Amino acid sequence: MEESVSGFKTRGGWVDAVEHGERIVRALKDLQADGEEDVSLAALDEFDEWRPKSHERLDEDVNEKTADQASVEEGEGEKAGKDPDEDLQKAGEKLTESYESLEDEETDEAVDKWGESLDYVARAADSAGRKAVRKVEDAVYRNVMTQIAPYYFDNELVSANLQRVNGDDRPEYVFEINVNDDDLKIKVSNKLADYESTVDRWHVDTEKVTDAAEAAEGVEAPDLGDQADSETT
Repeated sequence: MEESVSGFKTRGGWVDAVEHGERIVRALKDLQADGEEDVSLAALDEFDEWRPKSHERLDEDVNEKTADQASVEEGEGEKAGKDPDEDLQKAGEKLTESYESLEDEETDEAVDKWGESLDYVARAADSAGRKAVRKVEDAVYRNVMTQIAPYYFDNELVSANLQRVNGDDRPEYVFEINVNDDDLKIKVSNKLADYESTVDRWHVDTEKVTDAAEAAEGVEAPDLGDQADSETT
């Protein structure tokens, strides 16, 4: 592993990339358990979900997770679970109520209903626009961007990028992870140093009995026996 101002970087096989992600996550979890307030559990869980796993494939699983986290966030309508059509229908109802209020000479209420109608129209347009952009963005990212740029992740806690640099029968990967807060980065570095001195062999978590490189690239996998056995304690 190389350490610099831009983060913690490793180059090697799929197992090396998986182990690198596991170490960073474990360090951050240990710091959070020690009372480190700068470690957001929500942000850490997001990164823990995105990072490569031993049973995953780069061009399928990591591709999909990267496209999902890179997509346009949900708007207020989507967060409320409302389709654009529902909001437009509600806008029509509010507009009708506005006209009825005018007929009853209830001017203030008519204005309020008219404003609510406009709000629903705006929310419907926002939801429809976000969905359209997201659909195009997802297709472009999956089919184009991952061919010319690394797979990446970014939130307030961690920035990371993962790329395949060798596509032969024994592919290599460069995985760089940066902890965005400089003070926290130093603490993570110290934790990683502790692991180097206290953990003889790192246990790579596996979801099922599938060799890492075979799962990742469909090639003959290395023996993982020398890398499994010991958890950090």
